[in-house]
Amino acid sequence: MTIEINNESAIEVDEARLQRLAAYALGALHVSPEAELAIVLVDEAAMEQLHVQWMDEPGPTDVLSFPMDELRPGTEDQPTPAGLLGDVVLCPQVAQAQAEQAGHTLVEELQLLTAHGILHLLGFDHADKEEEREMFGIQRDILVGFTLNERKR
Repeated sequence: MTIEINNESAIEVDEARLQRLAAYALGALHVSPEAELAIVLVDEAAMEQLHVQWMDEPGPTDVLSFPMDELRPGTEDQPTPAGLLGDVVLCPQVAQAQAEQAGHTLVEELQLLTAHGILHLLGFDHADKEEEREMFGIQRDILVGFTLNERKR
């Protein structure tokens, strides 16, 4: 599995941890080990530009997902085929403010946003209550499983 992380922000981030989380999430969702994912961390100005350009909404946001090959989760018997999953773009400055508001660390917030972004790449959404329940449940399972996995390291 190719997971590239490019930190273009001024905030130091545990890139190895985000890479492990992404690998864990993709494994849990039975995505081909030959799939490719990019995670980019940008500053507020760059994120605001992307947010305006692609979502037509003002101001920076925390995470944006840009799917490429429209891959969907697989199963243990039939994993997702190889392909370009797409890009997850994170803004650590926005994530830091959200983490402080939520009472947890920047690392925890970036993990949540990474899992969230990956789920969007795989076609999940939260436009209605049923979709939200499904997506956020999977997101929670990924984060809990990853945290337990990290404790064994």
